[in-house]
Amino acid sequence: MDHESTAAEFHATAVEPRLHDHKDMAGGIEPVTSAHPSEAVGSVTPDGGEPTDEEKQKLRKVSDKLPWSAFLVCVIELCERFTYYGLSGPFQNYIENSYGGSLPGAIGMGQTGATGLTDFFQFWCYVTPVLGAVISDQYLGKYWTIFYSALIYMVGNLILFLTSLPVAIENGAALGGLIAAMIVIGLGTGGIKSNVSPLIAEQYENTTPFIKTLKSGERVIVDPSTTITRIYMIFYMMINIGSLSSIATTELEAHVGFWAAYLLPFLMFIIGFAVLVAGKSKYKMRPPQGSIIPKAFKVMWIAITNKGNFNAAKPEYQEEFSSSGRKRNITWDSIFVEEVKRALVACKVFIFFPVYWVVYSQMLNNFISQAGQMQLHGIPNDLMQNWDPITIIIFIPVCDYFLYPGLAKLGFKMYPITRIFWGFMLGAGAMAYAAGVQKLIYKSGPCYEQVAACPAALLPDGSYSPNNVHVAIQAPAYLLIGLSEIFASITGLEYAFTKAPASMKSFIMSLFLLTTAFGSALSIALSPTAVDPKLLWMYTGLAVACFVAGIIFWLLYSRYNKTEESMNELEKYTEKPKPVGEATAHDLEKSKSANSSYRA
Repeated sequence: MDHESTAAEFHATAVEPRLHDHKDMAGGIEPVTSAHPSEAVGSVTPDGGEPTDEEKQKLRKVSDKLPWSAFLVCVIELCERFTYYGLSGPFQNYIENSYGGSLPGAIGMGQTGATGLTDFFQFWCYVTPVLGAVISDQYLGKYWTIFYSALIYMVGNLILFLTSLPVAIENGAALGGLIAAMIVIGLGTGGIKSNVSPLIAEQYENTTPFIKTLKSGERVIVDPSTTITRIYMIFYMMINIGSLSSIATTELEAHVGFWAAYLLPFLMFIIGFAVLVAGKSKYKMRPPQGSIIPKAFKVMWIAITNKGNFNAAKPEYQEEFSSSGRKRNITWDSIFVEEVKRALVACKVFIFFPVYWVVYSQMLNNFISQAGQMQLHGIPNDLMQNWDPITIIIFIPVCDYFLYPGLAKLGFKMYPITRIFWGFMLGAGAMAYAAGVQKLIYKSGPCYEQVAACPAALLPDGSYSPNNVHVAIQAPAYLLIGLSEIFASITGLEYAFTKAPASMKSFIMSLFLLTTAFGSALSIALSPTAVDPKLLWMYTGLAVACFVAGIIFWLLYSRYNKTEESMNELEKYTEKPKPVGEATAHDLEKSKSANSSYRA
């Protein structure tokens, strides 16, 4: 059976039965009088009314105003990402190079060891969001999960700072302290990452498009989906403003010491934690729903045992068709079943992302080492990675205000699947360019394919000079990866939020983040190839893999562009977020009471 919802199937099985008597997940009644209220007042909908189907086709869609609480969440994420990238930016040098050498270092594990350990850290940081999501969706809610995770994060920051002091490095504490800090920080960031992304989108509560007349006289549709896209654009821009911290920490690493490079992010995280606490009364979130994740798996199990028929999990089906011996007491409504179906669409779309994340991760380790093989002219080799966030900060407004609206006017709508496809293509281009740079390094002296490892490169001080290529030539690779993130990574966050059930936003977001962990696992498997002269073929292979993955992705999933709007309509029938103070344990107890009545 085909489980992709067409617009007709959606309205027949999910929307129309709810128009007269809709019960939300908490059991409340939400009366809905018409699927399109505006149609009753004439062909031209007044301002504030829901647009007709004809107006949806003809009028331009614009973003709504964003609530201030969303910007507060942005500040929290900026501080957390400032900390994460400020810490991880110096990791490659900290691990790869020896203490007291020509390049900053502490542990001396070499490029392969450093790449493997940084890939492990990234893998760990993107596995733990699943745990954070379960805690949030079932027990604590987003705010309190973020709060307690932040406390854990700060403990990890403190461990890293203390073990990076010169006296600790000289006494061999650097490696043990680093591994301990990575584990603790990973636990903290997991609880934050899976919850802060859906929390920011939940600050915007409107789920129904409406007509608005601009000062110019143009009638437009204020569209929730377009608003969510803008929210994640701004959110991702804040992430990358925070990631510029590596500029400061790499300079501190080079001129003061690693202890100073790790102290600065620690202090910034404390500021973010203060904003989190101070803004508590401003945030809105959906309350935890008890065993909501097992409930979703029960829906899928019923569908599987009925030959893939998700309608069998709906209450009305159980009432009408189930035999008395197999009848189940259903504790969910039809909307929840449709949401689970929609979430499965998102999960299928996520399958190809690990290939993309392998490409993305190159700038966190191998690109830094590649820069070290070139003439730096006073530029720290790990400073070049900041071209990536600079590109993102510049081009997010360009895409949001000019590229996407301009293409829409020309009839080319940048639906999510289309954006992700182009993200893969740009990622493949970045790897192809990196392969070209590596080829140029190998063609240049003095050591050619064995960079900084031949007598011709030996300097009087005992160190080795890199090959004769200017490091600036590496910048376009970072630019291409930055552009690819705007199309693929931001859209992935948006897709995870808009396609997840209202009560499982954190869990589905964590599954998207988990694809990064799988990408890191692939990177760990590839780390033995991160040596001269294999680097050229590694970059070439990644370019081909990302290109092929993008093509297959488009062939399989481009059809979802046609049902994008109908899938998003489900949000109109879900429970709305509440202020943190009102999302109390009472909501959870009601959910637990409902769950206890389920029997197979």
